[in-house]
Amino acid sequence: MDAQLSRPDLVDAWIKAYGGPPPKRLSTRLLLYACHYNLQAKDGGGLKKSTLRQLKRYVPASPGTTTVNTGTPVAHKPGVGSRLVREWRGKTHMVDIEENGFVYQGKPYRSLSAIARAITGARWSGPRFFGL
Repeated sequence: MDAQLSRPDLVDAWIKAYGGPPPKRLSTRLLLYACHYNLQAKDGGGLKKSTLRQLKRYVPASPGTTTVNTGTPVAHKPGVGSRLVREWRGKTHMVDIEENGFVYQGKPYRSLSAIARAITGARWSGPRFFGL
C-alpha cells in the first residue's frame, strides 16, 4: 500500500477491508497501518483461527451494538485458610489468608499490596504480584 495515498483513498480501503467506516478520530497514519496490515494478513492466508476467536471476544456482535464482551475471566479469589506462595529473587514467600486479612512471616497485613511492598521494596499491585 502506498504511503502517498490520500485520506479519502485510505478510508475507501478501510471500508473495503473492514466493512464499515473507520473511527472518526483515527489518525491517517494508523489508518494506513491498519489497511496495510489487512493486506498482509490476506497475502499470508488470513488470520489464524485462534486469533479470530480471540478477536471476536473483543468486537461488538453487530455494527450497531455499543457493548463489548471483553472475555475477561471472573477473578478467582482464594478463600480463608488458603495460602499464597510466590518466589521472589530466589526466596519463597508464603502468605496465609485469614478472616481479617493476611499473615506474612507472622505479621498481620490488611492488603496483599502491603505484603508485596514488604517483599520487593517497591509498590506493586498485591493481587498481580501473587498472580491473582
